[in-house]
Amino acid sequence: MAFKLKSLPLLCSLHSPSRQNPNSTLSNHHFSRRFFAPSIPPTLCLSGAASASTFHRHRFFVTARSQDEDQITEALEQEEEKDNEEISRQGEKKELAKQGIWDQIKEIVMFTGPATGLWICGPLMSLIDTAVIGQRSSIELAALGPATVVCDYMCYVFMFLSIATSNMVATALAKQDKEEVQHHISVLLFVGLSCGIAMLLFTRLFGAAIITAFTGPKNVHVVPAASNYVKIRGLASPALLVGWVAQSASLGMKDSLGPLKALAAATVINVAGCVLLCTYLGYGIVGAAWATMVSQVVASYMMIQNLNMKGYNALAFSIPSGKELLTIFGLAAPVFITLMSKVAFYALLIYFATSMGTHTMAAHQVMVQTYLMCTVWGEPLSQTSQSFMPELIYGVNRSLSKARMLLRSLVIIGAILGLLLGIIGTSVPWLFPNIFTPDRMVIQEMHKVLIPYFIALAVTPPTVSLEGTLLAGRDLKFISLSMSGCFCVGSLVLWALSSRYGLLGCWFSLALFQWARFSMALQRLLSPKGILYSEDTEQYKLLKLRTA
Repeated sequence: MAFKLKSLPLLCSLHSPSRQNPNSTLSNHHFSRRFFAPSIPPTLCLSGAASASTFHRHRFFVTARSQDEDQITEALEQEEEKDNEEISRQGEKKELAKQGIWDQIKEIVMFTGPATGLWICGPLMSLIDTAVIGQRSSIELAALGPATVVCDYMCYVFMFLSIATSNMVATALAKQDKEEVQHHISVLLFVGLSCGIAMLLFTRLFGAAIITAFTGPKNVHVVPAASNYVKIRGLASPALLVGWVAQSASLGMKDSLGPLKALAAATVINVAGCVLLCTYLGYGIVGAAWATMVSQVVASYMMIQNLNMKGYNALAFSIPSGKELLTIFGLAAPVFITLMSKVAFYALLIYFATSMGTHTMAAHQVMVQTYLMCTVWGEPLSQTSQSFMPELIYGVNRSLSKARMLLRSLVIIGAILGLLLGIIGTSVPWLFPNIFTPDRMVIQEMHKVLIPYFIALAVTPPTVSLEGTLLAGRDLKFISLSMSGCFCVGSLVLWALSSRYGLLGCWFSLALFQWARFSMALQRLLSPKGILYSEDTEQYKLLKLRTA
């Protein structure tokens, strides 16, 4: 009896701190458990059957209490970690909001600098094909125009994969849920592979028919060369789209160096392959297609390896559910409409140019590839807007005046960059046309469109900075509607001017299309009801995504 009277107060004294103060520190819990064993003298445990049974009951009670304390301790540790993480995140947001505009731009440029290389590599490979093939044959150079429309522009149809991947991966990483990141990657890899196989079958079955429709009856002689190019390039479609998903996942993880290394290697392979197969072995446009196809497969492999090195399985494919498919397409639908409007207008531009003869087609191909090569330099401005504007528009430290200041800086930088790109981009085909072709008739056609070429190129960088701000402000409905309107009106203008003024009319139509985009985006942002002036942000917010 004496044993019980002494042991019960002892147990209560040891456990009472946990009851009275459930937020007691980890050291207090460790102190109580550390002194449990000596609380029952060993000599009393062997004093008789009653004492033994009492000891076992008390030992069971002590063990149960110890397990409860372990659970409480673990819960307290997790809660403390969450509090520390929240404090850290709030501190980072506050620090970011206090940065100057140029400090913010400097920070984002450290990421978008390598990312610029990603945008350059694609047009650069097409420009290399154009230059190498143009030295060999004007007919094959003309065939490259409709062939690249089928190959490159069809890929833009699936650009929503990149947008959805970056958004979903970044959202899951913000929640620090690595399993969800892996699941999103697996689902999107499956979607990318399926779309790639569909694109491969489409190009094999309908590639020649599409090229024939583009070239028209006057240019049937370019169809065989263009068709061979499309069939070879189409073999890389599954690997290409899988590589896109892997690349976008890396960008969502704030890694732009890994994808840049992959595309840099692909560019080197493409250059070496084009020179070897086209110039020295005489395969022409077919050799250029094989070189580009191999370089795309190598780039996709390196993208996958880069993702694997981060601890994710880039070869794990998962079939998405219907709800997941709706989430993916719902997220990318407005941007998809915007991209398709631009792609459709550029496709129409080439379509009208192909009906003007072989030399005009060849000249247009050179100018379009040079134009696309220059315009990608403005994309970092759009990336800057999308990275920094959301915090200033919707963040905890919301500041619309600071957002307007950032936009002003981006537009000024865009105007300067556009002027430089316009001068450089116009000077190359004007002063050094022999880089692309020695054909004098093709060069004459190139020189005819230099003025509208400059006008269209100069306004592109400030335009993408404005549209990037609209994307950051979630004004997606306006972007999709305005771009659709520009496409519809621009198509009519293109038809009217091209039928009357030929290739010159096509390029003036492009200049009007670009300036219309700039004017509509600027007017929207300067409006008193726009996202940079309206205090009511609810009308511009998206519905909560399932991935958030």
